[in-house]
Amino acid sequence: MVVVGGGAAGLATAIFAARAAPGLRVAVVDGARKIGAKILVSGGSRCNVTNRVVTERDFWGGSSRVVRNVLRAFPAARAAAFFEALGVTLHEEEDGKLFPDTNRSRTVLDALLAEVERLGIGLEANRRAIAVRRNGNAFTVETSSRLGSGQSTETGSVDANLVVIATGGRSLPKTGSDGFGYELARALGHGYIETTPALAPLVLDRDRHVRLAGVSHEVALSLRVDGTPAIRLEGSMLWTHFGISGPVALNASRHWHRARLADQDVDVRLNVCPGDTFESLEEWLLSQDRARPRALVSTHLATRVPASVAGEWISSSGIDPETTMAHLSRTDRRRLVHALLDTPLAVADSRGYSYAEVTSGGIPLDEIDPATMQSRLCPGLFLVGEILDVDGRLGGFNFQWAWSSGWVAGHAIARASQA
Repeated sequence: MVVVGGGAAGLATAIFAARAAPGLRVAVVDGARKIGAKILVSGGSRCNVTNRVVTERDFWGGSSRVVRNVLRAFPAARAAAFFEALGVTLHEEEDGKLFPDTNRSRTVLDALLAEVERLGIGLEANRRAIAVRRNGNAFTVETSSRLGSGQSTETGSVDANLVVIATGGRSLPKTGSDGFGYELARALGHGYIETTPALAPLVLDRDRHVRLAGVSHEVALSLRVDGTPAIRLEGSMLWTHFGISGPVALNASRHWHRARLADQDVDVRLNVCPGDTFESLEEWLLSQDRARPRALVSTHLATRVPASVAGEWISSSGIDPETTMAHLSRTDRRRLVHALLDTPLAVADSRGYSYAEVTSGGIPLDEIDPATMQSRLCPGLFLVGEILDVDGRLGGFNFQWAWSSGWVAGHAIARASQA
């Protein structure tokens, strides 16, 4: 068995297959000079291994039924136990995120590589698969290796009865993800759903974000596609020099990109008081007027949102920053409430694959058997991880997809090898 790709999903598949079938010869080939670069940079170099609760509702892309079946085969609790057994103890942070106690991604990668070595799995870096060809009932994986610091290469091949494509998508190309795995799968008969960045910071036009750069707070982002409400997301948002980042912006990015890919109009609206309605927020302002009529509007509003955000929204609503609650007219009050709850954001783009944490799109889910991760079109071929049309929200969900799909494929491969 040959696994093409030594990232999270590829290493997981190799480990689970070798554990389930001790006599199975397992090899992993990867074009990067060093294995696991994407694991190392994930989660701010802390590696958000999984989440306390993971369900199909945390993912977008292909069939939620397929995602559900794969996740249930190897749920988050078992993933956490797997890492605990490898010596990687985890702790929980906000929103159920599970991180290694060391707060170092290196801890996770080293544990996986140590298990690969213990199991006798062959692991070759700097060996890029350039083609996977069907050879009767087996496969030939053609490879290329770079020699030294020059441009010369050395070609080779390896034969295998079973092949796993775990090359990831296009996100973070500096780690080696260039999307070539899609071409390998397509050459073996698979379809392809056009990809876009996902979990990427958003770039804004205009200059409000520049004045608020560095400020983080809770918001809601709503997207309307061709005039129809599409999705509403709540969470923390960070203003930056280029636009917005933080969990809610990253989660929204895939939806913005998918709509633009379909040549649809996308209207992004920002609510800086996500727990309020128009009526509740207006009543709150009126109650503040009754309690402290001589205080500035900005002083009261700064108890609900960061002071810089309060000042920006007051000014952009055409209200003098020195206005007191007693002098806030009904018209100005209602205009301010509308702005707080529904401000358009001029999204120009995202920061692209170079900053995207995952890829949306890929090989269609309906082309794999969720009970095995085996291709329905090419027997003996398995596909796992990000190469498939599955992308999760921020919070450890995409790593869980890697562990779960790797477990399903690994155990199916073990059964096939023993048949």
